[in-house]
Parts: sequence; C-alpha cells; structure tokens
Amino acid sequence: MLKVRRNLHNTAGDKQPVLLTGATGYIGGRLLRRLEDEGIRVRCLVRNPAVLAGRVAPETEVVQGDVRDAASVERAMEGVRAAYYLVHSMASAGSFEEQDRQAARNFAGAAERCGAERIIYLGGLAHGDERELSSHLRSRLEVGRIFRGGSVPSIELRASIVIGSGSLSFEIVRNLTERLPVMICPRWVSMPAQPIAIGDVLEYLRRSLDIPLEGHRVFEIGGADVVSYGDLMREYARQRNLTRIMIPVPVLTPWLSSLWLGLVTPVYARVGRKLIESVRHATVVRDHSALDVFGIRPAAVREAIAAALRNEDRELAETRWSDALSSSGVRRDWGGVRFGSRLVDSRSVEVPVSCEQAFAPIRRIGGETGWYSPAWLWRLRGALDLLSGGVGMRRGRRDPEHPHVGDALDFWRVERYEENRLLRLYAEMKVPGRAWLEFEVSPVPGGSRITQTALFDPLGLTGLVYWYALWPVHQLVFGRMLRGIARTAAGESSSPAVPQRERGNA
Repeated sequence: MLKVRRNLHNTAGDKQPVLLTGATGYIGGRLLRRLEDEGIRVRCLVRNPAVLAGRVAPETEVVQGDVRDAASVERAMEGVRAAYYLVHSMASAGSFEEQDRQAARNFAGAAERCGAERIIYLGGLAHGDERELSSHLRSRLEVGRIFRGGSVPSIELRASIVIGSGSLSFEIVRNLTERLPVMICPRWVSMPAQPIAIGDVLEYLRRSLDIPLEGHRVFEIGGADVVSYGDLMREYARQRNLTRIMIPVPVLTPWLSSLWLGLVTPVYARVGRKLIESVRHATVVRDHSALDVFGIRPAAVREAIAAALRNEDRELAETRWSDALSSSGVRRDWGGVRFGSRLVDSRSVEVPVSCEQAFAPIRRIGGETGWYSPAWLWRLRGALDLLSGGVGMRRGRRDPEHPHVGDALDFWRVERYEENRLLRLYAEMKVPGRAWLEFEVSPVPGGSRITQTALFDPLGLTGLVYWYALWPVHQLVFGRMLRGIARTAAGESSSPAVPQRERGNA
C-alpha cells in the first residue's frame, strides 16, 4: 500500500533518506529502482502520489508536493542527507524559465534550511555563448548556477544525448530510422555530440552520493564516442539490418524540422522544436575530470544501442508506457496516440466496489468467461488467425479462476500477474508487430478505478495500416470490454463466470 508521510521527522537512529524528484520520469524512475535495490532509503517528492502506488519498495516514502511550492519542498527535505533534482520543463508552456528559476530557488533554499549535505542535479551539456543556445538549455544551465549560488554543496552532471529504450532522444532516432527508408537530413542531424548510455548516467548519479565533495562541482559526462544524430541512425540501422538513405540539406529551420519530425514521431511534435533547438550546437565533453573522479568508463555508442535494443522488452515489462501522462495532472483517454514507436489505447472507469471485487472479472477473463464484448468479433478474429497460421481462440485457459505467468489464454499469454492489481497479456495471434493488453485496478475514494490499456508496437508501414484500419473495431471492442468488466464488477450484470456466448454483447 502506498505510504504518504505527513510527519517527516526522523526518529532517533533512523537512517537518513535520500530525496528524489522526478521519480515518475524516465531517468528518475530507473534511479529509484537502482537505489531501492541497493537498500538506500528513498523519499520521493511527486505531485500525484497515486502514480507510484504499488511501484515502490515498502521502505520508500512518497510525499505529495511540487518543486514550485516552497512549503511542500521544505516538508519533503526535512531530515534527508542528499537530494536529487531530476526535473525540467522540456514540455512546459508559457514562462517556463521563471518556473524553473523559482523551483530551483525553492529547492536550494529548502536544502539549506533543512541541513542537506548535497544536491545532485542532472543538467544539459553546452559550451560557448549562452545567448546562442536554446531557451530550454539556457534555463537548465541557470538552474545549475542557482544551486552553485547556495551554501549546500552541489554536483551538476551535464549530459548530452541519453541512449536507452524509452529516452526521448533514442526514441526519435528509432522512429526516424524504422519508418523512413529515405531521410532528408537538416543540418542538426550532423552536429557532433557525445551520447551516453542510460546505464552510465545512472552510475554517475548513484556514485554522486558518495564521492568526496567540498563546495560545488560541475562534471561533463559522455560516452566513449563523439558522433552525430546521423551516426546514431546509421548504427541503429546497422544493428537492425535496415538499409537507409540519408540526404543532407543545407538549411532547414527548427520550425520546419519540427514539422518533419512530427510526421513520424507525433507524440513528440509539441517538444520537437525545443529538442532541435537544443541540438543545433555541438554537445561534446571538454572537461574529462569526471572519468578520474568517478572511475567510470562509459560504453561506446555501439554497445549502448545494443543494450537498449536488448533490454527493450524487459524495460517495457517494468514500465507503464502511460506514465508520461501522469506529469500533466490531467487524466485522459488515449486512442491511437503514438508513444515512441508504440500505439496506445488506454481508458479507465471507476466502480463503487473494492479492488478485489473490481479485479474479479479481470482474473476470469477469456476462455469460457469470454471477453465482455461482442463474442462474434472475437470468434471472427480467432478464425482469421487460424487461417493465417496462428493459434486462434481454441486454446482457452488452463485455470478458469486464477491466471499464472506463462499461461496461454486464448490467443494471448500471461506476461505479468499481480493479484487484485494487474494483469498483462502478450498477443500470440498473427499481427504485423507486437501487442499487449493490460488491466490495472487501483483504489480511489469511494471504490476502485479500472484501467484498460492496449499497446501495439507496429512493424513498419504494414503495422500502422493494420492498427488504423481496425480503429473502428477497436473502439467497439475495447469500449464494450471495459464497460462489461465494470458492470460485472458492480453486480449489474450476470456472474462473470457465465460464458460469453450466453451473455451476448455484454
């Protein structure tokens, strides 16, 4: 159960925790797991504690607050020995510079008043005249200066491109390379950079807790190679056995480049211009002192990309792809929205029953119980799968009450199961790509929320055509399915153990 601390004063003998901001983000989420695995006590400052429900260790504290709210930052900072600042405003609108400035001042001030030993900040790598840099990169550099202007010692790690499955930069490289056999490449594609693997970033962040520190230090961190975005795309294509033609063009404004980027990565269209503006200048390490101080030997680009591809399925299994939505604070239904190379249909409903009651129809889904949506559509899909050489719907399920990881469930297989909380299925039907179906139940005031998410990782253009051609059918099936589960959970329909063929269009 999620533990939200109201009184954060440590009792005598308690081990001092580490404060972590950005725990719901890409790097912060992975650092959280790393710290927990090492037995380090962590306190997470998040705007919506429910986002981390069931996803943190029992010893991890989750505190509600916002870095822009000085009072909440100070409450979270009480009694910590060190504080990670892993937030930024890449996707923010409006006067983000002032928001970043105020948030950093709040954080530095709270650390000073509460006696924290150090602040650890992950910023951006840049050189030269700051007036020529993008506004977002200038803001990140300013945050570092604010920390260095305070009395609490700080470590600022400045990184260029981060390579790892799920990172913004790597997902753009992957989408461009996977979907465009011929690419028109503006000037920023050839700008030199020093990409660093996500594993090495986490290692730098972890060791920043323990290295000797007096005053403030700035470290530039990068991988073993100096390359460009174009080199990254070529290396990605080589490892994926893809043939790609890249045509350079002398000029293409950030605005036009962002439109071009949005054609194949629309989920990043709103931050595309900001990202491109940030990579128009070289981001290469000049000060190599981090290598000696931290004793880390970062991976080369080839190794970093190979690790990202190799770990992709594990990272998907550990990470909810809708996590990125939580930072907005607005709950929405997503249909056909691209997250990286994946397409997502996510919807939720609240029911006035306990999590156990809400989860009961989910754990019985498939087999004789059916799928709480038009039975004839599932039978038709199974028949088409059989005709194409797939397994069809004939396998049913082994246990009608309790699924187990690895069980076959019609043309799905159970990939992950947590009693009364989560069921994730991996599709074994014939599709031009990979597909998952996930159900999650979480507590809300007055009952439970059931979230149903379909994910599809398309294989090229064929996969995209498949998804969007079936979009009207998905709306019917997925919508009816969630409503049927909700009605069954609330006791408004027949028992969930009744076969679907008897229920009709539940």
